Amino acid sequence: MNILENVRLAFRGLLANKVRAGLTVLGIFIGVLAVILGTAIGQGSKAKILQSVQSLGANTIIVFSSQDIEGKSAGDAARITLKDAELIQKNCPSITRVAATFSGMARAKFGRRATRASIVCSQPNYWPIRELQIAAGRAYSDRDVRGRRKVVVLGPALGKKLFGPNVDAAAMLGRRVRLEGVGFEVIGVTNPKGAALFDNLDENAFVPLTSGMKTLFGAKDPSEINAQIASQDVAEKAKAEVGAVLRRSHRLKKGDKDDFQVFTQQQLLTIGDTIGGILTGLLSGIAGVALLVGGIGIMNIMLVSVTERTREIGIRKAIGARPRDIQIQFLVEATTLSAIGGIAGIVVGVLVSALINVVFKFPASVSIFWASVAFFVSAAIGIFFGLYPASQAAKLDPIEALRYQ
Repeated sequence: MNILENVRLAFRGLLANKVRAGLTVLGIFIGVLAVILGTAIGQGSKAKILQSVQSLGANTIIVFSSQDIEGKSAGDAARITLKDAELIQKNCPSITRVAATFSGMARAKFGRRATRASIVCSQPNYWPIRELQIAAGRAYSDRDVRGRRKVVVLGPALGKKLFGPNVDAAAMLGRRVRLEGVGFEVIGVTNPKGAALFDNLDENAFVPLTSGMKTLFGAKDPSEINAQIASQDVAEKAKAEVGAVLRRSHRLKKGDKDDFQVFTQQQLLTIGDTIGGILTGLLSGIAGVALLVGGIGIMNIMLVSVTERTREIGIRKAIGARPRDIQIQFLVEATTLSAIGGIAGIVVGVLVSALINVVFKFPASVSIFWASVAFFVSAAIGIFFGLYPASQAAKLDPIEALRYQ
């Protein structure tokens, strides 16, 4: 008996028990769907993280203060300071720009409209480092920082929240918004930029470092230093220069642990790539468990099928069917079940991924590689879990099978 005839018999057997076959297929369908969605979400998360890191600006280095597990400084100095930013700019030849920044959440209000917003207090170099562009008005300058002027540049999404969805950027200029109850004049609105390291820059308010850090948050020192290098070729050299300057500034002795952390853009990209890979692996592992359960379901149903069709097996053997023919028939049935579930899971997974992409603007993507892997794994599960029931059917004694009631 050829393979096509076995497939025809397999479909006939499945159609004879539609509900049971459907429930069996459902197990594989859920497993393959989980594989497709898991890998799509994992790859999408990886792409999203990498996109966010790239949105930081070209060739960016970020310096943070580091704390040990007890919340104390790892060395003598506990904070990143404005002096540190000045020393980096002055003593690090590989660094082209430096901007000290402080970020925090505050209540933004205009008239009756109010919302919680992320406030970025920064020096003017922050704009070219982060590659932020002005859609209307202007960015604040060194003069605004020195004069501690209460001016603000709004992200476009925050502007819409405060002034209404139909107000254009130019109409927002000159108005006064209140940040934590303090009035700030709107002098500019940025072009849409998107997320950068999980922070949506379009929903931020940007204010001069001097007037924002102390007035809004009561802080004396910045929370980070953003720096820019000419190219990634000098990234490690720049990192070493920054480390040497800060260790001298913080009076750290040989053997003392750094009380700061320096991240290059490439390091952040590597971290994002690792996180995406871990997420993909975790979700794929969960999907693998679902496929295992689906395979056990196939084995269970095929064993029941062998019992129900014992007389049919006896008749086929009596008229000349070989054990190998019986084994192939049941293997084809098991593989057909899993293949149907696999194809259905792939199709639905692709559609759901596309829907996630459109509705949530999340780059969930299904690769041909993972779709192929999911299909072949589903088929392999049918063969693996169908082998034992098929072997049991092939071993039946024809005389005993014919006597079976």
